Amino acid sequence: MDNKLKKSLKFSLSIAVITFVLAAIFSIISSSVLSEVIWIFGLIIVFIIVFTGVIFDMLGIAATAAEETPFHAMASEKVTGAKEAITIVRNADRFASFCNDVIGDISGIVSGTASAVVVLQLTQVMGYGEGSSIQIAISVVLTSIVAALTVGGKALGKFFAIHSSTKIIFFAARVISWLETKLKVKLLTNATTSTKKTR
Repeated sequence: MDNKLKKSLKFSLSIAVITFVLAAIFSIISSSVLSEVIWIFGLIIVFIIVFTGVIFDMLGIAATAAEETPFHAMASEKVTGAKEAITIVRNADRFASFCNDVIGDISGIVSGTASAVVVLQLTQVMGYGEGSSIQIAISVVLTSIVAALTVGGKALGKFFAIHSSTKIIFFAARVISWLETKLKVKLLTNATTSTKKTR
């Protein structure tokens, strides 16, 4: 089997496992938290989850659109975050896969589950039973709002990702650099520097 294909399959498998674990964790946490708060705070949590998905979708697209050149100049001047930015751009396919597919898709799934919990809480407060026409109507409205915010937000995020990719990736790289310093954990690796982008 081709070496590149082996690496691709290995990465795909690892992403699938990570997605399974994170989706389970986020679903459990969101359901547990939502069951303990009133519906208005639950609704805010739903919007935060949607916003998270939009932001990570923008990061993934920005990574594929960004160029290495500006970051090399920064790295030569030892600007914080420059090396991390180069690593992100060189591994744009993997970074985008994690941001768009893992975090983005999990956010979509969890926001749907969280919305269902909020609808149930709201209808109970209003005194309507499960399966009532009011519950169905609220569910349709909330689901439509979440879908509109998700699609509209990602469309806007794509615009910024394409036109401001350098700024977005540099900001993300600085955040990652700060987290690595504070947590003393390597979040990015240079293992695939051979995938350096060429234009």
